Amino acid sequence: MVTTDHKALAERVRLLRNHGSAQKYHHVMLGYSSRLDELQAAILLAKLPYLARWNRARQKIAARYTAAFKGFSGIATPLVVPGNTHIFHQYTIRTSRRDELRAFLEKRRIPTTVHYPLPLHLQPALKSLGYKKGDYPEAERAAKEVLSLPMYPELSLAAQKRIADAIRTFFK
Repeated sequence: MVTTDHKALAERVRLLRNHGSAQKYHHVMLGYSSRLDELQAAILLAKLPYLARWNRARQKIAARYTAAFKGFSGIATPLVVPGNTHIFHQYTIRTSRRDELRAFLEKRRIPTTVHYPLPLHLQPALKSLGYKKGDYPEAERAAKEVLSLPMYPELSLAAQKRIADAIRTFFK
């Protein structure tokens, strides 16, 4: 689902979701079959009133994480480009000690996820494009360093503190 108040973007998304077609059998661009069925639409419609509140909650959690890790070398937090808004569907840090940190957090029952362990150019679906390991070293390095921390609107302050404290302990 895409929500926007930009008319041109909304029109482009409508085209993309309907095979790039503005009218039946007339395709102005390549697109997809990404229309919702009635059940999916009903569920999203029921959740839509909560979206802004959930986004604000994730932004507050992200701000707490970022503040907690400020000044620690060896850890990079997400960058929010001025003039843009980030809703932090994920809060992904980077560290060259990713696997050690992940194991450390796992022992403390703090779940983490690696988004995404295999760079796009090395995905089997894109093998026909001829890319090989080493073609995009920055993407490959990022794939080895990224770690997503727990991030959902209902994450309690106590849980946030426990997560941040554990990570600070690891890096001390």
